[in-house]
Amino acid sequence: MRLHDAGILNIISRDPHDALLDAKTNLESLIAQWNPEILGIEKVYISRNQKTGVGVLEARGVMVATARAHHMTIREYTPSEMKAGITGYGGADKKAVLKMVRIILREPELRVIDDASDAIALAILAAGDLANRV
Repeated sequence: MRLHDAGILNIISRDPHDALLDAKTNLESLIAQWNPEILGIEKVYISRNQKTGVGVLEARGVMVATARAHHMTIREYTPSEMKAGITGYGGADKKAVLKMVRIILREPELRVIDDASDAIALAILAAGDLANRV
């Protein structure tokens, strides 16, 4: 398994509707560049802050719809499923997730923000599911 790219989407617009379009455009650019077969994405539960929760759910919907439009398989994991799948413990903290991502990818110097390490962990799990399906 090899890491090709990691980071966050570049959302320029301040308008929430245009920000969703920015997210779609960014994801389509990544799909065109890497041609992935599968998307690993976190299952989201309604946040205590409903305004933030709604925005996250909208962005997640755009990601899923965009991936499906490109005929990608979708694999969804709860935060505890992702942590258990990567670290062996569903209550692991962000540092433990990053540590295991570094070990799995053989990238001990990997430096990414917490959200990116979680996304990499989701991708690792989804790639494993894809490999097991074949």
